[in-house]
Amino acid sequence: MLLKNDQKQLLKRFKEVRYLTEQLTEPLETEDFVVQGMVDASPPKWHLAHTTWFFERFILKDHLPEYEELNPQFDYLFNSYYETIGPFHPRNQRGLLTRPTAREVFSYRNYVNAHIEKLLNNLPESKAELVLELLEIGLQHEQQHQELLLTDIKYNFSQNPLLPVYSESSEPSGINRRVFEMIPLDGGLAEIGHSGGDFCFDNESPRHKVYLEPFSLASHPVTNGEYLKFIEAGGYEKPEYWLSDGWAHIKKEGWNAPMYWFKAEDGWNSFTLGGQKKIGLDEPVCHVSFYEADAYARWAGKRLPTESEWEYALEDTVCDGNFVESRTFHPRSARSGNGKFHQAYGDVWEWTASAYSPYPGSKPLEGALGEYNAKFMCNQMVLRGGSCATSSSHIRSSYRNFFQPEKRWQFSGFRLAEDAE
Repeated sequence: MLLKNDQKQLLKRFKEVRYLTEQLTEPLETEDFVVQGMVDASPPKWHLAHTTWFFERFILKDHLPEYEELNPQFDYLFNSYYETIGPFHPRNQRGLLTRPTAREVFSYRNYVNAHIEKLLNNLPESKAELVLELLEIGLQHEQQHQELLLTDIKYNFSQNPLLPVYSESSEPSGINRRVFEMIPLDGGLAEIGHSGGDFCFDNESPRHKVYLEPFSLASHPVTNGEYLKFIEAGGYEKPEYWLSDGWAHIKKEGWNAPMYWFKAEDGWNSFTLGGQKKIGLDEPVCHVSFYEADAYARWAGKRLPTESEWEYALEDTVCDGNFVESRTFHPRSARSGNGKFHQAYGDVWEWTASAYSPYPGSKPLEGALGEYNAKFMCNQMVLRGGSCATSSSHIRSSYRNFFQPEKRWQFSGFRLAEDAE
C-alpha cells in the first residue's frame, strides 16, 4: 500500500527531477532549442517535450479520470519509438519542428506537472502500486534524457564554428596522478544482475550465475595521455589492431583521434561544454567508439572486460564520482581515494566486450513499455558505470547502457582487462 508519506516523497522527487531538466536548459538561447546537428542528437526542445509526453501517455491518460490533453497532436510529435502506441514523427526531422515553440513546450511541462501532482494528491489505493511503478520508470527515463540533453547540446554546439560555451567549468583542486595497475581477480562462480530492493530496468534482471576465468582489471580508465601514445604510434593507420567493421568505419569517416579532438597551435585540443580547451593528459579519454576502445586494447596487448567481469570486480565499489551534480560536465583527472579501483562510476561510460543481449530468464515489461529496452538487443554493445552527465541517483553497479559500436557522441571511455597468466 502506498502511504501518504510515500506519496509526498514521490512528489518531491518528481519535482526535483523535472526541475533539474529545466535547469540544464537555462544556459541556452531560444535559437538553441530547435537545433538537431545529426540524427542521433535530438533538439533540446524535443527532450523537454518527450519526457513530458511519457508521463502524460503512460500515467495521466490511463489513471487520471477525465484528463484532457493540452494538445492531442503532441501524441504524434513526441512519441519516440513506441510502435504499439501509434505513428510518430520521423526521428531525423525533429529539428524541423519550429512549432510548438519552446515557450509552448514549457507550458506543456507545467500542465502535465500540475496534473501529476493532482493525481498523487488524490491517488486511490487500488491504483497506488501501479502508478508508483510507472512514475518511477518515468523519472528514470527523464534522467536518461537529462544525459542525452547534455550530449546532444555538446554535439550541436560543436557544429558551430564559434564553438559556443554552454557552461564555464574549472578543474577541481586536489588532483593526483594515480599509479596505473592491473588488479588480479580470482574469478570463479559469480552472480551478476540486479539483486532487488530498489528500482532497476527490466534489462538488469534476473540476477544469475556466471563463471569467470581468473583475470585482471585496470585500476583506472585509459587516459588521454595514454591514448595519445596510441595515436602517435600510428594506431589509426594499422589495420592489425582493428576489427574489420571498425577499420572500414574509421576509413570511411576519416577518424584519426577521439571525437572533438583537433590540432591547435599548442597541440591537441578538444571541444567541451566549457568551450575549447587543451586536452588534460590525466583525464579519462572520452568520446571514443567501441571500435577505438577495442583497437587500443589490442595495441596495448590487453582486451576490454566483459560486462560480467566489470560488474563482478566493481559491484562493491562505492558508487561515488563525478556526476552531473558536480556541474563540471567533463571527465576529471583521477583523484586520491581509497580502494583498488578508481573512477568506476561517473566521468566516462566504459565500453565492455559484451554484446547487448537478454539475461537468462529475462522478461520485458508488459504492454508498450516492453519496447523500452528489449527490442534494441541486437547490434549494440554494453557500457557500464555512468558519466559526468549522469545523475548520481540514476546509476548502480547493475546498470546496462548500450549503443552501436560506432557511436561516440556520448561520454564514452574504457578500462583494460587481461587474462591471468
